Amino acid sequence: MATAGAAAVALTLAPSPASAAPAAADASKVAVSVAADAPTVKTVKDAKDAKDSAKAKKAKKAKKKVYADNLDGWIKEALDIMKSEGIPGSYEGLHRNIMRESSGNPNAQNNWDVNAQNGTPSKGLLQVIQPTFEAYHVDGTPHDLTDPVANITAAANYAADKYGSIDNVDSAY
Repeated sequence: MATAGAAAVALTLAPSPASAAPAAADASKVAVSVAADAPTVKTVKDAKDAKDSAKAKKAKKAKKKVYADNLDGWIKEALDIMKSEGIPGSYEGLHRNIMRESSGNPNAQNNWDVNAQNGTPSKGLLQVIQPTFEAYHVDGTPHDLTDPVANITAAANYAADKYGSIDNVDSAY
């Protein structure tokens, strides 16, 4: 057995308890001992399972969820971000408010209300003004008021702060 410092690995063939003869040891009963700070793999099958599990985790992490570039996709992406940030809201609540505020047009802009008269028109799917967007912007979304997902998440974050959830909003807010 050769050693390579602290990372020395010792391989030992361990016969099955049911086998009395050392020659009857099979490859599935290989015991692998690794340095004390690393996990111990007891069989070849365990080693393969651990390797497969690590590959699956890496693939899952590398795979980024893809959303449709439409209202349905924007709402679903926003809901995933909201969930990760602890912002309450439902698909129905978001959709209802979006349809009332902008009819689903991410480029909608209100040029007539008091905000517009004061120089800060409401914009986007949920008709957010720039100062509100800045105050309630959700990390991980673009710093762009008319970006659909950024607009939805900021508005939902604002509604959660003021009303408990976007689901509780049934009129202009």
